[in-house]
Amino acid sequence: MIFSRSSGVLLHPTSLPGRLGIGDLGAAAYAFVDALAEMSQRLWQVLPLGPTGYANSPYQSFSAFAGNPLLISLEKLVEENWLPPACLEEAPAFPAARVDYGRVIQHRLPLLREAAATFQAQAATFERKAFEEFCESQRAWLEDYALFMALKEVHALRPWTTWPADLIRRERKALHHWRRELAGEIYCQKFFQFQFFKQWAELKAHARARGLQIIGDIPIFVAHDSAEVWSHPELFHLDEQGQPTVVAGVPPDYFSATGQLWGNPIYRWERMAETGFAWWIERFRATLQLVDYIRLDHFRGFEKHWEIPAGEKTAINGKWVEGPGARFFEAVLAALGQLPLIAEDLGVITPEVEALRDQFGFPGMKVLQFAFGHDERVVRGLIDGFPENAVIYTGTHDNDTTLGWFQNPGGRKPEEFEAERVTVRKFLQHDDGQINWKLIEVAMKSACRAAIIPLQDLLGLGSEGRMNLPGTTEANWEWRFTADMLTAEIRARFKAMTMQYGRA
Repeated sequence: MIFSRSSGVLLHPTSLPGRLGIGDLGAAAYAFVDALAEMSQRLWQVLPLGPTGYANSPYQSFSAFAGNPLLISLEKLVEENWLPPACLEEAPAFPAARVDYGRVIQHRLPLLREAAATFQAQAATFERKAFEEFCESQRAWLEDYALFMALKEVHALRPWTTWPADLIRRERKALHHWRRELAGEIYCQKFFQFQFFKQWAELKAHARARGLQIIGDIPIFVAHDSAEVWSHPELFHLDEQGQPTVVAGVPPDYFSATGQLWGNPIYRWERMAETGFAWWIERFRATLQLVDYIRLDHFRGFEKHWEIPAGEKTAINGKWVEGPGARFFEAVLAALGQLPLIAEDLGVITPEVEALRDQFGFPGMKVLQFAFGHDERVVRGLIDGFPENAVIYTGTHDNDTTLGWFQNPGGRKPEEFEAERVTVRKFLQHDDGQINWKLIEVAMKSACRAAIIPLQDLLGLGSEGRMNLPGTTEANWEWRFTADMLTAEIRARFKAMTMQYGRA
């Protein structure tokens, strides 16, 4: 088991408070780490940290290796004299409770480019050396990523499959020409990554000093419009124009009657196996430089994945196709040793998926919102006790908040919704007051080694605090909290519960 008995909070950095439009790696992140430590927590779980692409989703990133430049703290750049203090004073007014991504991008990217230009002109020798050493250490992915993002800029952010044919095919002459032509923007993109990794490393060190470890997230699939698919097309099911021939998703489920059509290209697993899964090994290795534990999203896809013909409008007409299975994890473990991995085993789970998880001793996930009629495995856990080798949640980033789930039908039929409420009252002997704290207590006192609570549930928020609604692309990933929400009363109550149930 990778965990000792512990607990923590799920919060993506974009949701941190602050006046500059989006949570970042600055003072509010350090204050949040300090608040977790004050509450005797030992874990902070985040979503994927990559640069967000389509619909601002962290699960549709422009890179499987890069960090999100929007998370770079502008205040830290001012402290290091790469930006003038006036840029903070002149910042526009942003909404406090949500991220307006369009306005944030419009505001931040010019400032990040200004900081890159100042660094290029004024950095001291030791600073230039640190930058050059970073670029060299990350060369395997950074060269292609920086060029890819620079090319996206010059092509008005259009997908790489719409670029000129010589760039789609990555002809050497074309790549050489554009590396010269876009040298300035390529430098900026490398500087953004240098700053992200530097600021994240400093924040991670602060968390470690406060007794906290970080759980990160690896999406199983990568975005089609990403540096990896453009630079390694041979690893994916693509046609000659670079378009996917089949795409990923899941069949109809709790979240959607037509399934979820994610649209990500699907790996050529046999081609990856020929290299000993080298690309994936490097992906794990890189992620473990950023975080202490990995939540492996859509674990069941390594046993079988839902493959949908390209061009379908929904996920209904897909089929289950064999994944790489045990040989994949054997190769990764042989290269990296023990893998501190949480298997996201939610959804349509078969005995074969459970056997694959248990073969390697990976803890699975238990979500309490599924314990009252949706997932029989979680219902059994509520009755008979949850397994020790598991991570238990009240809900995840894909669920409504606990209050929202209990108060609103969402996608459930009225009769299903009411039956679920009856079951909640029966099992929990609950009178409808503070259902969020009741479920938090169930999680905290469970046998599961780790309990993770979304911050929205600690704060007692309703559906206004929902982070993502699967199957939709509007208004997701925008939620933010304000510093005054995490009151002294909430901190004291959660700390007392953590101490009571032996998770401090």
